[in-house]
Amino acid sequence: MAEIAESGGGHGKGGKKRAKKQSTRVDMTPMVDLAFLLLTFFVLTSTFSKPKSMELSLPAPLDENTKPSDIKNGVTFLLTKDDKIFYYAGEFYPVGNEKGKPATVLQETNFSPEGLHKLLMEQNQWANTEIDKLRAQNKAKTLADTTFNRMAVDVTANTLAITALIKTDDQATYRNAIDMLDELKICNVGKRVLGVEMMASEYALLQEKIK
Repeated sequence: MAEIAESGGGHGKGGKKRAKKQSTRVDMTPMVDLAFLLLTFFVLTSTFSKPKSMELSLPAPLDENTKPSDIKNGVTFLLTKDDKIFYYAGEFYPVGNEKGKPATVLQETNFSPEGLHKLLMEQNQWANTEIDKLRAQNKAKTLADTTFNRMAVDVTANTLAITALIKTDDQATYRNAIDMLDELKICNVGKRVLGVEMMASEYALLQEKIK
């Protein structure tokens, strides 16, 4: 609140009466109170940014006598230098394997929409179709958001959905691994396994490809 303080007048020289001087003082207390009220209001009503995370499956350490379990409907991606991606579906069979299976052949793709994205959409077609059906029900308000999220997770965890294994050599970049994880998330690949060590036979076959 502003206050006006009057200073006393008087008679100057020659008997002339001087006008009273007025000084203004502004009381800032109400404005400070208002500032604190506004600060408290915005702090209590604001929404803090939540950290975004992505679920990953990391392989458990295996004993020497423990045989790794077979992954059903799996696709293995090998990341290497120059943003190159090589992949194969199913189990890896080296040349002259004991099972007599044809040797695995690596296929190459890239991070373009017609490369990795198209490949994942085709490989994970069943899960994408099921999630699209659920999304249509959610959009039509016949399926609650929480129910949609839960059922979508169940779809990606189904054995009919693919499992993606990401393996890198010593020349791959962190950026490529992050781009791969982002694309897997976009394509509804829920089972993502990162940190699996590349087998010697896989590494040898990869080196032949990048020569």
